[in-house]
Amino acid sequence: MRVTVLVPTYRRPEDLARCLSALLCQARSPEQIVVVARADDEATHACLAEHVTPRVLNVEVAIVDAPGQVAALNRGLEAATGDVIAITDDDAAPRSDWVARIAQAFEIDPKLGALGGRDWVHEAGRVLDGERELVGKLRPSGRIVGNHHLGVGKAREVDLLKGANMSYRRAAIGSLRFDARLRGSGAQTHNDMAFSMGVKRAGWKLVYDPLVAVDHYPAPRPGEDARNAQTLASMRNAAFNLHLILRGHLSPLHREAAWWWYALVGTRVYPGLLHAGLGALRAGSPGDAFARWRAVRNGAREARRALAWRAAHDYTEDPE
Repeated sequence: MRVTVLVPTYRRPEDLARCLSALLCQARSPEQIVVVARADDEATHACLAEHVTPRVLNVEVAIVDAPGQVAALNRGLEAATGDVIAITDDDAAPRSDWVARIAQAFEIDPKLGALGGRDWVHEAGRVLDGERELVGKLRPSGRIVGNHHLGVGKAREVDLLKGANMSYRRAAIGSLRFDARLRGSGAQTHNDMAFSMGVKRAGWKLVYDPLVAVDHYPAPRPGEDARNAQTLASMRNAAFNLHLILRGHLSPLHREAAWWWYALVGTRVYPGLLHAGLGALRAGSPGDAFARWRAVRNGAREARRALAWRAAHDYTEDPE
């Protein structure tokens, strides 16, 4: 079984060098490593020239013209030749048995469509440690339970995977691509959720195994959707993406349940009225808290309108 490792990157040469060093030290070498880069990203190309060519022959560079992670990932899928496509971030370093465990899992289980694992997050000089049994689940309310960086226990089926550490069987991907409708000038939040849920919706198993591990060193993100910087624009983008995905994958009943749960309750990241009120009490600044709530609701409404327009347009174009 041939394994391709796909690494999208943009202006993070030090992180990319660490990632490639980890990939070149795998106990089981991948048959292909595809690094997706912009043509004008001189720092990345200098890093590749220094650390890869001509010393390593199975590293290929795929050039992408369009900005954003979605375009880079789709370009990487085009260039990948493996039976399994393992995706990681340029600011992650897969552990030495990462490729071997991925290949073994797909060889053993022919129904396995996608495999994810733990990303050990290194932040502010420490590793975010903890233990969670519940990982990668979508609740009936529409609430996402991630915890991919804290998962422990045995390998088990999940609903969604995290982009820093996820692998796919080529046959399970088929014609599926990362969703170009998602908003954001850089990371395009939740593109991993949409893609992994698409594979599961097609009838394949999604599995999370904490032993399939990478070390993750979250780096700054370019563009308006900077990491951990909850501007109103980034919140609106993220809420648009979330609701676009939920409405595309949930049943009509669950769509409405998710809509009202996020409007009335929500989370700290996507505050509903309850969380907005609690945030206003904690911060003593109701204006800021409810501005965040409005940004999230605006993104949600725009997603619903976009899907309604598309449905009407498709009907008009092809009434049958």
